[in-house]
Amino acid sequence: MNCTIDIENAVKVLKEGGVILYPTDTIWGIGCDATNPEAVEKVFKIKRRDDSKALICLVDSDARIQRYVRNVPEVAWDVMELATTPTTVILDGAQGLAPNLLAEDGSVGIRITREEFSKQLCYRFQKPIVSTSANVSGEPTARTFKEIPQEIIEAVDYVCSFRRGDKTKHAPSSVIRLRGNGEVTVIRG
Repeated sequence: MNCTIDIENAVKVLKEGGVILYPTDTIWGIGCDATNPEAVEKVFKIKRRDDSKALICLVDSDARIQRYVRNVPEVAWDVMELATTPTTVILDGAQGLAPNLLAEDGSVGIRITREEFSKQLCYRFQKPIVSTSANVSGEPTARTFKEIPQEIIEAVDYVCSFRRGDKTKHAPSSVIRLRGNGEVTVIRG
């Protein structure tokens, strides 16, 4: 299947409130519309994860971050621009996203993807897409498609074809907490 059709199919499922399994700029992700609380709830059920734990989301551009986060601190732009590997930033003041996606303090983990497939998927969807590791909560992270548990594959509404055969062992993103006052905390290096 070519990438364009794969992206079209995934976007259709996202718009219908479904859950997809897709390759990101890091590992394979379980994804849904980050603005849809019912879709986010489905992701928590698939992962068997406590919904008090926040999920991260992917976007395609700086502009998309500004639409969903009030007052992005200047240091966030520097971190995202200078990062040499995929880096998720946790920012205060999320807006317009599903409440059950956010941390208890109203912050959101968000990352601009630069990998072409996930970037096009985000661009075509025109909203943030949840991106959480394709594993049951507490189990090892799947670093290739072949490592994804069958129960995850069967639980989602659409599995992207792109990069299924890739044997590269991908790693999760770095995660950095950035506060409005300039405080920076590395959560995962």
